[in-house]
Amino acid sequence: MRVKTAVIGTGCLGQHHARILKCHPNSKLEFVVDIDEKRARKIAKTNKTNYLTDFNAVLGKVDAAVISVPTPYHYKATKSLLKNNVHCLVEKPFTLNLKEAEELIEIARIKNLILQVGHVERFNPAVIAAAPFINNPKFIEVNRLGPYNSRVNHTGVVLDLMIHDLDILFFLIRDKVTSFEAHGARVLSDNEDIAKVRLKYSNGCVADVSASRISIGKYRRIRIFQSDSYISIDYTKKSLKIYKKKNDRKRIISPFGIEIKKPKLRSNEPLFYELDNFLTSIINGREPSVTGKQGKDAVELALNILKNMTF
Repeated sequence: MRVKTAVIGTGCLGQHHARILKCHPNSKLEFVVDIDEKRARKIAKTNKTNYLTDFNAVLGKVDAAVISVPTPYHYKATKSLLKNNVHCLVEKPFTLNLKEAEELIEIARIKNLILQVGHVERFNPAVIAAAPFINNPKFIEVNRLGPYNSRVNHTGVVLDLMIHDLDILFFLIRDKVTSFEAHGARVLSDNEDIAKVRLKYSNGCVADVSASRISIGKYRRIRIFQSDSYISIDYTKKSLKIYKKKNDRKRIISPFGIEIKKPKLRSNEPLFYELDNFLTSIINGREPSVTGKQGKDAVELALNILKNMTF
C-alpha cells in the first residue's frame, strides 16, 4: 500500500520530509505546500511533485500530511486536516498550549486517525540501540547546544531545543517528575536563550538538562549513569558507548574491570525512521511510537519549566 502524502511547510525541516517521502516505498508524495510560492515551486520541482500555497487545497486529495509550519500555526493546520480525515505528523513542539493539544488528540481519537508528534530524537539510531540497556538510571546529564537561528525567534530554547530531551527523558525513565529547578538567561532575544533544569523523578532519578542556542557549533549528548553501567550517546554523531562493570574477574581486560561496548547502529537517518513509523502506523492501524499524548506531556513539562524559571 502506498499512502498519498503531503508536506505542509517546506522550510529547513519540511524540505527533508519531502525528500524522504518522495523516495519512501510506502509513500506517494502528491503535494508540497508553502505560502511562499517560489519556495513551494522549488521544492516541488526538486521532488517531481505538485505544489500549492494553501494547505486546505490538499483536503480530499491525500491520506496523510506532515505539518512542518511554524509552531503557532500547528493547531490551525492540524485541526483542519484531522477534521477532514487526514492522518497527521506534527513537528515538535506539538502546540503552544495544552488546550489545543487536548482538542487535537480528541479529534484524532474520534476520527480513528494517526496523530504523531515529530520528536525525531526518539528515532536516532543511538537512542534506539541504547534503549535495551537502560535499567533504572540514577542520574542523567543532557547537553544540547547550538547556534542561534532567527527562524525560531518566536519561542525560547526550552520549546525549541530542550523539549527534545524532555521527551527522551520520559521515554528512558518512564516515571513522573516530582520537582524541578529551572534557570535561564536572555542573551540574543526576548526569550530564554540559555536554560538549565534539574528534574527529580518519583523513582529517585535526577536529570540535569542544559540547552543553549548561542553556541558556535552543535553539541548534543546525553550521559546515563546506572548502578552497573554508564551510557554515552552523541546525538549528532549518532554514536553510542556503553561502559559496564565486568562480572567475571578472570576476563577483565582493563585495569578498572570495565567492559566497553559499541553496539552496531542502524545506518539510515533518524527522520527516515520517524516517517517510516508514521507510514507503517497508518498502514497497519497501530499506535505510532510518539503519540499525541506523549507530545502533549512534553509540552506540559516545558510550559511548567518556563512558568517557574528564574532569570
